[in-house]
Amino acid sequence: MIQVGYSCDQDHISNLNRLDSFDTYFCNPVAWNCQIVRSSFMIGELAAISAAFLWAVASVIYATLGYQVPALALNLGKGLIAIALLGITILVQGLIAPSLTTPNSLLLLLSGTIGIGFGDTVYLEALRFLGVRQTLLLGTLSPPMAACLALFFLGERPSSLAWLGMGVTLVGVIWVIRERVSGDGRRRSPGSACRPVGDHRPSSSQAAQGLLYALLAALAQAIGAILSRVALENTPISPLWAALLRLLAGVVIVGGWGCLRQQIQGWWQAVKATHLLIRLLAAAFMGTYLGIWFQQVSLKYTATGISQTLSATSPLFVLPIAVLLGERVSHRAWLGATLAVLGVGLLLAQN
Repeated sequence: MIQVGYSCDQDHISNLNRLDSFDTYFCNPVAWNCQIVRSSFMIGELAAISAAFLWAVASVIYATLGYQVPALALNLGKGLIAIALLGITILVQGLIAPSLTTPNSLLLLLSGTIGIGFGDTVYLEALRFLGVRQTLLLGTLSPPMAACLALFFLGERPSSLAWLGMGVTLVGVIWVIRERVSGDGRRRSPGSACRPVGDHRPSSSQAAQGLLYALLAALAQAIGAILSRVALENTPISPLWAALLRLLAGVVIVGGWGCLRQQIQGWWQAVKATHLLIRLLAAAFMGTYLGIWFQQVSLKYTATGISQTLSATSPLFVLPIAVLLGERVSHRAWLGATLAVLGVGLLLAQN
């Protein structure tokens, strides 16, 4: 039983008393109409860490798909799959749709346009040019960007312990990503679906393009997170609906662009192979459906900088994935992971 504090009218008390599961706490439509006090379970922080794990697994899959399928096609495909899954979940939960004309709904649509329609597309392009580890390294710029934007626009002032935790976590994450993984030493061709998780050495032109895409992705993610935080904080909109609205906006932008350039048929031809569709479905389920849902939960219940920092711990989860794929991970990389975990501990301790 999750213990929560609340301030709401008597008609809602019996419903709040039935919040006896993690899933119900996320989805119960009545609960969003009450002022729920954060529980000892640190829902926002745990949701961010869960999203980081899901994005790590999905990024490895997307990196292999990116050499065979255009980034825009991947973005559109994963968005459509996640929208269908979110729609089914919302119907099962019986959540009431928010008004699309309210400022908060419009902010979520704008967040999806920037963070998903644009941000995810350039992120997938960065994966194709730089590989997983270097893209994730540049992605660590997103949390400080988000924290600074939140401080300036939202007046969010994390405690000194929280700032220390964010700093230690990011240093550990950067250490992990910069530490090269020693694999079998063989170079894969650009079209290979078996490129190592660890290191990718692009040409100078590829590195320049990948750097630009990764920086744009980090900025777009920070802006998208800020807009979502504004829309979700102290409002009755559930994270499920927030995730759906953001994805709808992103898919409309990507799909509209494909239609204008008459590329939709070509995108389908690129992804229609059964083995590619299976991988896309798996990545979209974990990284887009569950990942974005958990991210919205995190942004609803914790400060933007903390949420983005914990969400940026994906490289820590890439390490065991690399080991499972037969790559050797150095002791220094594990030390960096330990440092990042200590930083996460500081962030959780400040609650």
